[in-house]
Amino acid sequence: MLKEYRIALRNSGLINPESIDEFIAADGYQALRKALKSEPLGIYEEIYDSGLRGRGGAGFPTGAKEKAAAVICSDCEKYVICNADEGEPGTFKDRIIMETDPHTLIEGLVIAAYSIGAHRGFVYIRGEYELSIQRVQNAIEQAYGRGFLGKNILGSGFDFDLEVRRGAGSYLCGEELTLIESVEGKRG
Repeated sequence: MLKEYRIALRNSGLINPESIDEFIAADGYQALRKALKSEPLGIYEEIYDSGLRGRGGAGFPTGAKEKAAAVICSDCEKYVICNADEGEPGTFKDRIIMETDPHTLIEGLVIAAYSIGAHRGFVYIRGEYELSIQRVQNAIEQAYGRGFLGKNILGSGFDFDLEVRRGAGSYLCGEELTLIESVEGKRG
């Protein structure tokens, strides 16, 4: 019998999702510490070489997306947006992470932001997911309090601010362009 090997859900059910201390005790934020000591180019190349793909229907190569975002414009303002809208009925791939291990989500977003040179990010959460919104917001506040978000993260000189944006409740807002419209406060 094969034992399941979890990566994104490695802490799910094992730690208190409302405790940054339990996340840290489970080696949380160690990948961020390592990333902030690396060159951004090396991070997205490592992600590309790993074959990591997005969790959406297209399974787009994450490294390709990060590399494109990093090199497209060196002096543009860049953003990282986590699409946790989950408009497809019965799909809870994002909800599970947000509700059982929100600090893993935050750590990944900070690393992605560092690798592409973004200094601001959004977690776009389906409006009906009250517990997800509460847990991610709580985790963001804890991460600011411990220096994993905000100015000069872990003394690295890298700044990154993150906030939750509540989804508009439209199936269409899960699509990239309409999601960005909604994040900007426009009709999706």
